[in-house]
Amino acid sequence: MLNVFTLANGRLFQEEIESLEELARFKPIWVDLEDPTPEERRWVKQHFGLSIPEDAMDEDIEESARFFEEDNGELHVRSDFLITADEKPRSVRVAFILNEHNDKLKSQGVLFSIHDEDVPVFRLLRMRARRMPGLIDDAKDVLLMLFDADAEYCADTLEDIYDEIEIVSAQVLNSNASDNLLSEALSAIARHEDMSGRIRRNVMDTRRAVSFMMRSRLLSVEQFEDARQILRDLDSLDSHTAFLFDKINFLMDATVGFININQNKIIKIFSVASVSLLPPTLVASSYGMNFQFMPELEWSYGYPFAIALMVLSAVVPMVYFRKRGWLR
Repeated sequence: MLNVFTLANGRLFQEEIESLEELARFKPIWVDLEDPTPEERRWVKQHFGLSIPEDAMDEDIEESARFFEEDNGELHVRSDFLITADEKPRSVRVAFILNEHNDKLKSQGVLFSIHDEDVPVFRLLRMRARRMPGLIDDAKDVLLMLFDADAEYCADTLEDIYDEIEIVSAQVLNSNASDNLLSEALSAIARHEDMSGRIRRNVMDTRRAVSFMMRSRLLSVEQFEDARQILRDLDSLDSHTAFLFDKINFLMDATVGFININQNKIIKIFSVASVSLLPPTLVASSYGMNFQFMPELEWSYGYPFAIALMVLSAVVPMVYFRKRGWLR
């Protein structure tokens, strides 16, 4: 899918392109390629004179090669963006190419973005740019605002984790929590821990991308200040993720501890039952021995007495255990 974005009256407008002739009618500041076909790549090359690298979205690219500047002034940035909309949160690699001076079109800068699937941060920026005139002035603003929206998206996700952790905390700290409920809480805690780790990694990646743009010396004074504000926002997220990790670790330890307590209660029941049944077993063994003069033969109350003695020998330990509080 090929989408171009143009500026009109300070607002960002989107157009979906289906042919090379349609592409030639626009002078965009942002060209977005979502899972581009070979034909769409050819349109971009013919119209803009830009060859999209084949390894633009490779996941195994070296970290040191994710941010660089070509001799012709093209700025290449490969950054990860978080997706949390479905049950499988993941990071999507997006390749940005900032062509600051497009001699072929005689325009002041076009941003190209290439990715395999739709990114929520892109939708967030499009909505914000339509509602806030003057937010974006050029292609560099688009890239900066994408990173700013990414920081906001991570902050919103952290807020969601806060709310869900409160629910899990109430379940775990409930005195009547069952093993099934604790198991569900343990699974939820593991998901939140994974999400917090992904957010922390995404924040680190965004911080590196913004720092690279600041070092490239392509930003204006106002854009440089915006980049510094984005870095401050990202730094503020570190303390939240650190707190969440501590909270999640506490809940993880508490949940495992409560599960062990419930299991120990079951083991205690078997231990108390086995100890309380030892005296009746001893009485039954004694009366089952083959003596020369067996009580039940000489005394008509031999069997009732043996049964009563077995019951009494089982009740006395249970009463003692109950007074000591071992049956609770």
